[in-house]
Amino acid sequence: MFKTHKAGRDDSWEGVIVNKSRGMLDGSNMYHFVEIRIADDEPMKVRISRRLWKSVAVGDRIVKRPGADPAKG
Repeated sequence: MFKTHKAGRDDSWEGVIVNKSRGMLDGSNMYHFVEIRIADDEPMKVRISRRLWKSVAVGDRIVKRPGADPAKG
């Protein structure tokens, strides 16, 4: 089981991308997600920007620091 959320402003995590997905959850807007495996081997599905989604691939490291958006690490 994994949790899905949009990265909060004060969240902090780091992990490796294990899956990419996208979908029109509300029927009108495209949302981009990555499933990451964080340090304690817990999978987490996170919503990210389209620009970041297009620049990452499975196996890439992604980092989220407090006060910043997720970024390729």
